[in-house]
Amino acid sequence: MGNDDRPVLIYTTFPGLDEAKRVGHALVAARLAACVNMFPGMISIFEWKGAREEAGEVAMIIKTRASLTEAVLAETKRLHPYELPALLVLPTDGGSAEYCGWIVSQTGSPDAP
Repeated sequence: MGNDDRPVLIYTTFPGLDEAKRVGHALVAARLAACVNMFPGMISIFEWKGAREEAGEVAMIIKTRASLTEAVLAETKRLHPYELPALLVLPTDGGSAEYCGWIVSQTGSPDAP
């Protein structure tokens, strides 16, 4: 498996499950992600625009290949309801060859129309 085909995980959060599902379905339909995992029920504490906030959120992990990282980031940001969405790329180191191959088979080539 080439370096461009190695799996990457992209972490993001959403204000609710409906928004997360909408974006997740769009990413899988566009073959930008092989799979997305959503974890509702998360509580986030953060400072935003000078005020301490506490909010319920849904965490999402997007499974894709390295060569699609920029396209996934751009599409997720475009569809995301937050002004400044959390978007973190988590490179992987190893894993099941069969599962990594499945990720490649489920995602489109970055050169495809």
